[in-house]
Amino acid sequence: MTWWPIGASLFASSEGSGLFIGLAGSGAAGGLAVAGFEWNATYVLLALAWVFVPIYVSSEIVTMPEYIQKRYGGQRICMYLSVLSLLLSVFTKISIDLYAGALFVHICLGWNFYLSTTLMLIVTALYTIAAFNQIGGYDRLEAAYAQAIPAKTITNTTCHLPRTDAMHMFRDPYTADLPWTGMTFGLTIMATWYWCTDQVIVQRSLSARDLNHVKASSILASYLKMLPMGLIVMPGMISRALYPDDVGCVVPSECLRACGAEIGCSNIAYPKLVIELMPTGLRGLMIAVMMAALMSSLTSVFNSSSTLFTMDIWRQLRPRAGERELLLVGRLVIVVLIGVSVAWIPILQGSNSGQLFIYMQSVTSSLAPPVTAVFVLGIFWRRANEQGAFWGLMVGLAVGAGRMVLEFLHPAPPCGAPDVQPALLGSIHYLHFAVALFVLSSAVVVSGSLLTPAPQGAQIENLTWWTLSQALPLGAKAGDGQMPQKQAFWARVCGFNAILLMCVNIFFYAYFA
Repeated sequence: MTWWPIGASLFASSEGSGLFIGLAGSGAAGGLAVAGFEWNATYVLLALAWVFVPIYVSSEIVTMPEYIQKRYGGQRICMYLSVLSLLLSVFTKISIDLYAGALFVHICLGWNFYLSTTLMLIVTALYTIAAFNQIGGYDRLEAAYAQAIPAKTITNTTCHLPRTDAMHMFRDPYTADLPWTGMTFGLTIMATWYWCTDQVIVQRSLSARDLNHVKASSILASYLKMLPMGLIVMPGMISRALYPDDVGCVVPSECLRACGAEIGCSNIAYPKLVIELMPTGLRGLMIAVMMAALMSSLTSVFNSSSTLFTMDIWRQLRPRAGERELLLVGRLVIVVLIGVSVAWIPILQGSNSGQLFIYMQSVTSSLAPPVTAVFVLGIFWRRANEQGAFWGLMVGLAVGAGRMVLEFLHPAPPCGAPDVQPALLGSIHYLHFAVALFVLSSAVVVSGSLLTPAPQGAQIENLTWWTLSQALPLGAKAGDGQMPQKQAFWARVCGFNAILLMCVNIFFYAYFA
């Protein structure tokens, strides 16, 4: 495939209905800094194109479990990654999409996913213009947001007040809701897992015509990832400024009236703007494309999860299972996933002060860093072996799952209630925890690898950064008939545009810092 549909696909794959709801809600609750989750993707997408994909191409693999199988050998790491993928599907995909869809009316049209996403962005641009006109432009946004105080508040508290650093991207590393240290280091670790090791994302890049198209697609996707600041986050802030009694409520009875959840109603910022500001026709179109994107996203997750379970887990348990048995098991897995996800929604609703997007990132910070460590060390350290990688994953899982369970057992208290969270939750931000978990998992991988025999030559050749296949030019895949001069020219064009992209990204960070 050529670069531009891949770049658009990379962007569309990350912009589901749950992200629209959650990102706007976090913008309403805390201001601009949440856009850093989108802008950070620039550097990780460049790493995907310049570092990870050349290694995947060199190793001649099609799926991520296949790379792990070649690099480390054995079955238990692949089995663990399959189980982890199912858990993340329940915690961060299915339940979030179901919850996001529940905030809209139950209308669905059978439209193509990418068409739905494109229409959603177009209509979002229209309501963004309407929202900015309503608030009086960007210059008035800061003052209006600072005054977005609900009529009913809880005495002797400040949780009804908008954050004083709402218009800043870089925030205090100790007391902020999104510290700059976590947004720089912890987020990069989590983003590396999502963009560079997730099968859904990497598969799109591997479908490119050659590596120059991979690089161009990552650059395009990075530019597109800068749009949510203006299209989603700022409209979320405007929604709180326009409707503080609903979006910014703090009194439990008022929140129950506004959205049915006592902990807070920031998640309704996006649909509230759509319902209140858009004319009837565009309102119906927006609801339709949101639900169409939701249904397409859920179908994709259900299909991939059932296939993952039947082919990677069930076949290991029952090697002689026939096609009829596998089909039946796959259907039962979908039913179980739906049931667990629906049962999980009330827990999701009350987690992380009711912020859908922050909940998703918090879960990811507890489960993803060990996987990132295994991939990064497998690529850059030839001595990493299966024993070290497996125990690194197991120790990382035990520590990460322990914190995640604590978060669910001790959610953030409502406004005015005493904070009885354990010190591990109160003193260590989840983004800082991601850094610590990555370092711990890496240390276990290194220790375990050094204490056990080195990997065989077949587990290193063409599978690490230092042993890339020399027979395959980094500018093209095998069989490509382009001239080397043309390859080199477009490689330089991609390199120049990557530098330009980073300059634009740094400018935006500095402007909103």
